[in-house]
Amino acid sequence: MSMNYDCVIIGGGPAGLNAALVLGRARKNVLVIDEQRPRNRVTRESHGFLTRDGIEPSEFRRIAIEQIRAYPSVDFVSDVAVSITGNDGDFQVTTAQGERYQGKKVLFAIGKKDVPLDIDGLTEVYGKSAFVCPYCDGWELRDQPLVLIVNGAKALHLAKMISGWTSRYTLCTNGPDGMSDTEKEELKQHNVPIYDSPIRSIVSKEGQVQHVELVDGTQLPCTGIFFGPKLVIGSDLPQTIGCAMTEAGTVVVDQFGKTNVAGVYSAGDAASEMYQVIAAASLGALAGMSINGELLMENWHQVSLQ
Repeated sequence: MSMNYDCVIIGGGPAGLNAALVLGRARKNVLVIDEQRPRNRVTRESHGFLTRDGIEPSEFRRIAIEQIRAYPSVDFVSDVAVSITGNDGDFQVTTAQGERYQGKKVLFAIGKKDVPLDIDGLTEVYGKSAFVCPYCDGWELRDQPLVLIVNGAKALHLAKMISGWTSRYTLCTNGPDGMSDTEKEELKQHNVPIYDSPIRSIVSKEGQVQHVELVDGTQLPCTGIFFGPKLVIGSDLPQTIGCAMTEAGTVVVDQFGKTNVAGVYSAGDAASEMYQVIAAASLGALAGMSINGELLMENWHQVSLQ
């Protein structure tokens, strides 16, 4: 059995790493378990993080880990957590490699994962000229002709957002649009073309989209795409231990990352739908401070009772 950590952090993205930094500086024994397959590994650059705007995701993680290693109470293992048992103060986490780790507290920073969309050619452009977040990648595609691949209520929302970066965009619902007459009328008033024919393929060259070809033969020329992703939480361990979940598959937490299960926290994309690096890191920092505060109070009261 490995040492009993103050906190086992499952997930080594911005949320998990920032929590580890906070806890390491607070002199807590921390273990970060990470499979090293972050969702943003497909992108060339990350944006919106002050002092790190435009950094390559792998470089961001390298710098973060290098800085955290200055605090010797933080350990890292490259592995996948596959099961969790126990209660507040005594959790046991087992990994795919058969290792077992104990922790007084647990932080799920497991993020979300993309469910592959059945669109021919999307994989070739994802992270290069097809993106999901205008705040992350809208600037690079400003004033360019874009295709938005999304349907339902999210279509109008994305159309409104994109209008801040370009007025040259077309909405492709890839089948039935799923929108109300009111929503379609609003898009019409703003001169947003809507195509509901299914997509045959996304035609690209070296990751740069050329056009979107529909089943009915229509070709929609563009230099960029924004699409509505389908996401699932990065692990089912929160449900396994009893964490409350939203219908969207997000862990329910309070403002400091605490779940309904005593001793269990969650932060980053797993516990939020903001999906930005700086937001995930911020939530990780808050969770780290909350975990440290809880550990301090428990120790304080334990001493008082002696």
